[in-house]
Amino acid sequence: MLHYVWAHKLYDAPSLVTVDGIPVEVLDPGIRNTDAGPDFFNAKIKAGGMVWAGNVEIHDKASDWMRHHHDTDKAYDSVILHVTGKNDAMICQTNGTPIPQLVLTVPEPVRKNIDWLLLRDDAIPCRHFIGEIGPLHLTFWTGALLCERMERKTADIAALLEQQENDWNEVFYIVLTRNFGFGVNSNAFEQLARSLPFRCIQKQRNSYSQVEALLFGQAGMLDEAGDCAYYRLLQREYRFLQHKFGLKPLDASLFKGLRVCPGNFPHQRLAQLAAIWTAHDTLFSKILEAATPGQLKSCFRVLPSDYWKTHYHFRHASPEKEKPIGEDTLNGLLINTVAPMLFAYGQRNGQPECSERALRLLERLPAEKNNIVATFSRAGFDVRNAGDSQALIQLKRAYCETKKCLYCRIGFRLLSFPYFLCETCRA
Repeated sequence: MLHYVWAHKLYDAPSLVTVDGIPVEVLDPGIRNTDAGPDFFNAKIKAGGMVWAGNVEIHDKASDWMRHHHDTDKAYDSVILHVTGKNDAMICQTNGTPIPQLVLTVPEPVRKNIDWLLLRDDAIPCRHFIGEIGPLHLTFWTGALLCERMERKTADIAALLEQQENDWNEVFYIVLTRNFGFGVNSNAFEQLARSLPFRCIQKQRNSYSQVEALLFGQAGMLDEAGDCAYYRLLQREYRFLQHKFGLKPLDASLFKGLRVCPGNFPHQRLAQLAAIWTAHDTLFSKILEAATPGQLKSCFRVLPSDYWKTHYHFRHASPEKEKPIGEDTLNGLLINTVAPMLFAYGQRNGQPECSERALRLLERLPAEKNNIVATFSRAGFDVRNAGDSQALIQLKRAYCETKKCLYCRIGFRLLSFPYFLCETCRA
């Protein structure tokens, strides 16, 4: 809390004096240091009629200076001011020279407001106050949050690239397959992709039945006895391909179908994936070349094999109907697969125009519909497109759920308001 109050100047400035009674004016609190060494670099203060530039160290108690062995560490000789919550010791440089010390008091309203935000039992503690913040401030924050989210996804893709020997096609295959799990089955679908190398699918892509056999068999969905001719064909195909590629299937229990609508059954999604990989060899190359959302969606507009016109599942027939990938699903694939892959490709290969294309793509897609977006929308956010909805998901996951209100621009803005969380507002 002392760090936060110092960094954002939430103290009573006229009351700042050293323990020796010398008035202090903070010209610049400095740059927060997250590594070893003093807490703030390049601070600038005015004390005793002189301007001092250097570093600032902050402790709850002055005696922590010795407890942390700063009195014997020359890296702390550059400290021009020691800020503490309690003056219980005199502190010095390694040569014994005293260091000016200031007791920083956290204003009671700030302390109460911080406690209220951090301890409140609410998924989004500040949601009733978001309307108090100007739309321009919220727009800047959503832009920063979107970049944060894309950079986090880029880090995940970079880790996959490391594992897959920098093979972009293999990584795209894994990311796409995972996202075909649509939440409830995402982890299972990723395990499937990791257990079935993309090269196996590429070698058999001229045959619908063999690509389906690879996906369904590797998912453990061809282990039951059945009297359906197509099911038995897939079983035979998979036994041959399993031996050919040395595959070990997963357990079918990994894939959840309970309380999942028929269009989202794992069988249906695997059939659609099989159709995509029989239609395209190196799909990621086409993704890189596509210029519009329509062109990107056309890469995924495929129909599963004829068997799936009358089935959602091997055990259950359905009225005859073609089952293409729906518009909402296509938007989801572009948001969660295509945009992150384009952004990461641009970042990794020094092609900023590719990363910018990913951000423009999100701006051209409709916002996602989920509880997170709906909650923030009711609270006062103007959710215009998928870029905004992705930003709000980042806000909820990285800040609200982890109680990082002090690192959130909304939290800081609200704490800066003199009336925020007064007794009337709380009531």
